[in-house]
Amino acid sequence: MHEPTRCVLTPQVDETGYRALGPAVHRASTIVFPDAAAYAGRGARGPDGYSYGLAGTPTTRALEAKLAGLAGAARCLLVPSGQAANALAAMALLQAGDHVLITDTAYPAMRALAVEDMARAGIAAEFYDPLSPEDLRRRLRPETRLVWCESPGSTTMEVQDLPAIVRVAREAGALTGCDNTWATALALKPLALGVDIVTEALTKYAGGHSDVLMGAITFADEALALRVRGYLGRMGIGVSPDDAALVLRGTETMALRFAHSAAGARRLVARLQAHPAVARVLWPPLPDAPGHAAWARDFTGAAGLFGVVFRPGAAARIGPALDRMRTIAIGASWGGTRSLAAPMSLAGARSVRPWQGEDLVLRISVGLEDIRDLEADIDRLLDTLAG
Repeated sequence: MHEPTRCVLTPQVDETGYRALGPAVHRASTIVFPDAAAYAGRGARGPDGYSYGLAGTPTTRALEAKLAGLAGAARCLLVPSGQAANALAAMALLQAGDHVLITDTAYPAMRALAVEDMARAGIAAEFYDPLSPEDLRRRLRPETRLVWCESPGSTTMEVQDLPAIVRVAREAGALTGCDNTWATALALKPLALGVDIVTEALTKYAGGHSDVLMGAITFADEALALRVRGYLGRMGIGVSPDDAALVLRGTETMALRFAHSAAGARRLVARLQAHPAVARVLWPPLPDAPGHAAWARDFTGAAGLFGVVFRPGAAARIGPALDRMRTIAIGASWGGTRSLAAPMSLAGARSVRPWQGEDLVLRISVGLEDIRDLEADIDRLLDTLAG
């Protein structure tokens, strides 16, 4: 063998007795085969076989298996972001002439997908009241193929009655999908409630360190999962094994971080509720939260993400108030080690259930900092808002 060839070929080493706690990062675009017959028969390897890097490596498969186990799913598929999970799950199963019903409190990018891209593809999209299965029933059509949920709702945190929605959808022969990013599989298992497809932004709690983008789609039915998997392959959708390794590492501490975040949120919520500048806190565990009864029945915990609605006049000073914070960072997303605050506008984001109150909602995500530092930041914010 000549030296240039020796540079290219890597020796196979004996791995007997080597077992690390951290999963190996398997990077590959090309998968090689031992002989021509194995290559010719690669299709017989099935959905769990390896034939090309786009379809997965042992690293991505390890993450899929872990997430499927947490969700109680038949199969999990990884995609590049949470919104990619929403969009790809829906578009893989819909075609021109179909009708889809989407909760009025869906993530804004999902609403935009419905209004712009589904319409362009000849798919009729309509929004329904998240708190009314009867409103959903009235909007069903013979061509309704999918009912999309997000519980709790984006920004305003309405909790949906998923079992009731599943019953209504099944009567019409429609599938149900649910964005479960807020609760994760730790606090809610929609598949156990009858939902067919569940999406989650692994960018949040699973990744946990604000340094990776990824999404997951989990399925109750293997056949449905393989339909979507085929669509992902045709669209050329895959994820980096390096990113999958980061999420695998994040999941190891996810349960601890999730519980810590919720405990901190409870203390900050109480502090905010007691201040005269605050009109309302939006958090499903609160007794006056919309859909609280469904949260108490179906959820086993709460995320440390909540919204704050201020009294008239106070919201006008939100910029200077946020600038006084020393520990809580200003930025979108949630579920990482850092606490975050993001002012959210609801103008134009509702079409069925109009939002009552100030347009601005301050979304706060509680991280892992000492609660005393977070409380000091909240006090500085409230002092400024109070003038």
